[in-house]
Amino acid sequence: MELFELTKALVDIESVTGHEPACVQFLRDYLAEQKFEVDLLPVPGDGPEERANVFAVYGIPEVVLSSHLDTVPPFFPAREDREFIYGRGSCDAKGIVASQVLAAERLRREGTRDFGLLFLVGEETLSDGARAANAAPRGSKYIINGEPTDNKLALGTKGILRLDVRARGKMAHSAYPHLGESAIEKLLDILADLRQLPLPVDPLLGPSSVNLGVISGGRAANIVPDEAQAQILFRTVNGAEELREALRRLLEGRCEYEFIRDTPALRMEKLDGFEADVFAFTTDLPSLTNWGQPLLLGPGSITVAHTENECVRKADLVRAVDLYCRLVRELKHRALPQRRRVTEDE
Repeated sequence: MELFELTKALVDIESVTGHEPACVQFLRDYLAEQKFEVDLLPVPGDGPEERANVFAVYGIPEVVLSSHLDTVPPFFPAREDREFIYGRGSCDAKGIVASQVLAAERLRREGTRDFGLLFLVGEETLSDGARAANAAPRGSKYIINGEPTDNKLALGTKGILRLDVRARGKMAHSAYPHLGESAIEKLLDILADLRQLPLPVDPLLGPSSVNLGVISGGRAANIVPDEAQAQILFRTVNGAEELREALRRLLEGRCEYEFIRDTPALRMEKLDGFEADVFAFTTDLPSLTNWGQPLLLGPGSITVAHTENECVRKADLVRAVDLYCRLVRELKHRALPQRRRVTEDE
């Protein structure tokens, strides 16, 4: 299947996080037809559907190309014009998956062996697919993750600290507010104080940031609210434990709270001959530490990911195939001295 057709075929399969099995099955069948050895790696979970990652190899996988199959909601299908492919996942990250698959096909035609493909579920929420894969590594020395980086190698990515807060109050008739206790007012005071916290800054990654992503609470306009919640996401650069401690001091005794996810920031190596930059988003790579030295590169711009106009430039997909092939060849060349040292030691 040609690069653009594969991208559109993947986009047209709805795979919002938790509903990836149809996309997993499609990709497993496609890679098997291309004569790769393909396994499904189960991902534990409590949902109604059985979920799995896709792992395909050609020889012994010294270098692995990887990205994710799940998308954020809502689903909308593919369309195209002369320059772009549109649709949910076109940029993040099904166009990337298609580029990696076409790179793998080209490498095999050229006679390159000993590489793999790892396509994951669950990246957009808790990286549960990556964590499951990390518990069963396959011996690779390098993992090249795909996210929208404008085809630049990442020098670093920020981390994530997800905090959920719940304030409790007491219901009362709104005509007699003194008989109740407003959970919403408590929550607003907490969030105002939280926004004043000084956040760490890193010379490479820049400043941390905070997003008040979800706020909910109350029962009706004429009832003093007895409950209110917020979901808060920090993009961290360093000093995450210090930030956690500052948040504990701020919240203790005022509300219930839970740290839902803590993914560290990541620094990566620069390679000669590749454009490089720093990115504020987080990837599966911090959860794939057992798969080798991490690299991050992919077509598309993160600025259109998760939007109603998500798209990827066709020329960038084509260029990504070339870049992935170059990276695999270079990293396999690096791995060659390691193999020689192991043979000599044996």
